[in-house]
Amino acid sequence: MDAIKLVIADDHSMIREGLKQLLELEGQFKVIAEASDGVECLEILSKEAPDVLLLDINMPNKNGLDVLKELNQSGNRKVKVLVLTVHNEVEYLIKAVELGVDGYVLKDSESSELKKAIMTILNGETYIQPDLIPMLNAKMISMENDYDKIDSLTKRELDVLKNLAIGMYNKEIATKLEISERTVKNHVSNIFKKIGVSDRTQAAVFAIRNNLIDIHN
Repeated sequence: MDAIKLVIADDHSMIREGLKQLLELEGQFKVIAEASDGVECLEILSKEAPDVLLLDINMPNKNGLDVLKELNQSGNRKVKVLVLTVHNEVEYLIKAVELGVDGYVLKDSESSELKKAIMTILNGETYIQPDLIPMLNAKMISMENDYDKIDSLTKRELDVLKNLAIGMYNKEIATKLEISERTVKNHVSNIFKKIGVSDRTQAAVFAIRNNLIDIHN
């Protein structure tokens, strides 16, 4: 049986070397290339055809999530992608899942878990490190609750919330939306009740968390 071909993308050379030695020890895996940043990783993948990409999230030039996004946009993603990271924050995991990652494992996991993850995703299944799953489930439930809250808002209330979230006062919102200031005040009160917040700051956080506004513009 031919060895499973791997590419390792990580900006720390010691980690790449350690993974290479660990995985090649028994002859089951073969590291065919290494990348120290996201750009180099994409260049390698344009020339090589590995079975699995071991992908770190924090890398210079392009991070791991950017690499995953570009692989998806190419429309011809054949490689299985296993994120191998120090990040146990659920936001990174959620984003990776949204981008269609095949597996997600923390760097401090046992070598047996890493190998199991590789074999699982090669069999067409998704592998999320088991102790991360409760955190993922809890976050998904929270997100579903937020979706319900957003759906409860009228189009006008949504417009008010978006403008409130970028720091506009009631008078400014009224002028922009061509409605009375009293109407805006009533909308704000209804918004607070529907999304379960008590002030404008919490409402703004809710809007940002749910990508209702683009904070980069």
